[in-house]
Parts: sequence; structure tokens; C-alpha cells
Amino acid sequence: MLKRLFGNKGVVTIIAFIVCIVIILFAYKYRVDKEIQAVSVPYAKKKIDARTEITEDLVGTVKVASSMITSSVIKSKENVIGKYVNYNTFIPAGSLFYQENVVTWDHMPDSAWKDVPDGETIVSLPVNIDTTRGNTIFPGDTIDLYYEDNYQGKYLNALLIKGIKVLAVKDQNGNHIFKRSAEQQNASALIFSVNEELHLLFRQAQATGGTIIPMQRDKNYNAEDVQVSEYVRSIIKSQVMDLEPDAVTTNTTTNN
Repeated sequence: MLKRLFGNKGVVTIIAFIVCIVIILFAYKYRVDKEIQAVSVPYAKKKIDARTEITEDLVGTVKVASSMITSSVIKSKENVIGKYVNYNTFIPAGSLFYQENVVTWDHMPDSAWKDVPDGETIVSLPVNIDTTRGNTIFPGDTIDLYYEDNYQGKYLNALLIKGIKVLAVKDQNGNHIFKRSAEQQNASALIFSVNEELHLLFRQAQATGGTIIPMQRDKNYNAEDVQVSEYVRSIIKSQVMDLEPDAVTTNTTTNN
């Protein structure tokens, strides 16, 4: 009977059609299941503002289709908790976390000032593409400062202060420059800190009309402590009025 059944072309056609439909349905179901396979990822329970530390109470998990997960989505809570929302953005409530919006504290602009010793003063040194050797000075680099001037009719170019660590680099709009990139603007200011004595010397050097030039050092440069050239210091001091502390008085006028 089977032989007679399969010998009927109409029956064979129907069976073949049914088999094709079943195969197509299974293939379609497999494809759909693969596309919508649920993946558990972290999300923000509420809005998280810029510069905010991401704590565990701010993070939940939700299952979403794997097709919605791009390479920039953070897939693990462990890669979110303890980090910070980038300084130039915020994370809306219910949003997934993306790589460009979540950074470590070391990559936050605020981190430049976290290790400034007590008693030191933040100094901003104006620079340009030439004095930074083509924008090659970045946060964490060690630099020396050279003093350039026309002293008593003669050209002077000598080391002033050595062993300074750059805290931050900013462009002309005040934006931080962390590393070389295609969108990088020219450096406009180097930020560092020195004690009050060197801060005053730095200001005096600028007031004499001299130029302060940074010189980048390589990673093997050994400068354990900030040092100053006493010879150049004496030249700068000879051109400015240096008041003793007891020479500065405060006058108070009382109106009756």
C-alpha cells in the first residue's frame, strides 16, 4: 500500500510540501530564538548625574534581547559598580550602561587634584603647540621648567625648576586633554602644583618678562624631588622687590 501511496505523484507532492513547511517553521523558530535570546545586563535604577560614583543600590539587572546588545554596552554589574559617570554626561533612569559613559576615578578631570599635598599651590602655565613639542605633554608626565630672558643685554636660557609632575592639560576652551586623539585640540595650559616659595618664584619669573618653557622628560627620568636652580633664582630675585614678611602691614581705618 505504501508503494502505491508513494507512487501517487499528488500524494508525494503534498508530503514534500508539508516537509518543506515544517523545515521552514523550525528554521524560522531557531532564528527568532537566537535573535531574541535573553541576556541579563545592568541598568540604572534612577538617574545618575555626572561625576557620581555608581554604587550597588543604583544598579539593577534586566533581561533584554541579545540583538539589542552592542559592543559598547556593559554586560556585567562588576564592571559598573565602583566606577563613575563621566564628567560630560549623565545616565537616565532605566538606561543601560555604556563604555563611554562609565570611567574610573583616574580618568575623571577632578582626579588631577586629589593628590595635591597640603600647602601647595595649583599653577597654570600658558603653553602652545610649539612649547609642548607638538602637543606631546600629557597628565602624569614629568617636566622641567626653563627660564628664557634677555638679561643685561645677553640671552639667557637656563634650567629653573626640575622634576614637576603635570596634573592636567587643558585646551583653550578649558577642556581636559588626556591623551592624543584625532579630535584633540591644541594644549593651552599645563596644570601642576608647587610649594608657596616656588609659586612666588614662578610668578616673579613671569613678571620680569621672561618666558617659562616646559621640557618633557622620558619615563626613565629620575627626579625624586622638585629642585630649583639657585643661580637662576638669584637672577630673577635681583629684578624684583622681595618684601620680608614683617615689612607687610595691614592698615585698618575706623570711621566714626
